[in-house]
Amino acid sequence: MEVAIFKDSKLASQAAANLIARTMIERSGKLVLGLATGSTPLDTYSELVRLHRNGKLSFKSVRAFNLDEYVGLSGNSPHSYKTFMQTHLFSKVDIDPRHCHIPDGKSLDPRGECLRYEESIRSAGGIDLQLLGLGQDGHLGFNEPSSSLSSRTRLKTLTESTRRTNAVHFGSHDEVPHHVLTMGLGTIMEARRCVLLAFGEKKADAVARMVEGPLGASHPASILQMHQNCTVILDETSASQLKRQDYYREVFSGKPEWQRWDLPLD
Repeated sequence: MEVAIFKDSKLASQAAANLIARTMIERSGKLVLGLATGSTPLDTYSELVRLHRNGKLSFKSVRAFNLDEYVGLSGNSPHSYKTFMQTHLFSKVDIDPRHCHIPDGKSLDPRGECLRYEESIRSAGGIDLQLLGLGQDGHLGFNEPSSSLSSRTRLKTLTESTRRTNAVHFGSHDEVPHHVLTMGLGTIMEARRCVLLAFGEKKADAVARMVEGPLGASHPASILQMHQNCTVILDETSASQLKRQDYYREVFSGKPEWQRWDLPLD
């Protein structure tokens, strides 16, 4: 696990965008990209949009798969993750709408929809780079504590704490759906590279447990310790409880330039 600590979330988000952009360019744009929602990746998406508008980046050959969607919400709902992605990324770049995949929260057959989604990922050749956020309780996607570490895309019931956290995006706590369709931890772990973003003091405990704590289902993100190519991108406050901060900084600053994925493209 590579841990990169930046002064603030803005710089960290720009570095994450540079990592994604460099990976796209190395693959001549032919990238299967796993995407996350929520406030954490917003600045990264803004930077990717800026690079696209400056002619540095094309999404024409990118295929995108989102982590999750609320059950019961249509893609046209202002609260759906499909709308979120359209608003913050898809509508602002040249990606083919047919290549934007998000679980169908309105499916009358949720189990069948999850199986279909898994098959779509396999048919695309698997996810090359999966962008992730981190819940304060250590969840990845909507894999809440006690989730199977080998789980696949499936229907999950949200905890009350997660619903309260997400209520900020709805009119009230009562409007937050109780269920979601989410990629499982086993699905996430099959991505060729995972890139996790975590910012702010409220994430510090979850970050420390993910990076330096024991591996276990009680803290789902700890499974990333087993991933062969995982990069964790933090700001100083989210890294504040890491016991080996100095070591992570030394290793990252000592990388040869050809390994530096954070250097700007322009």
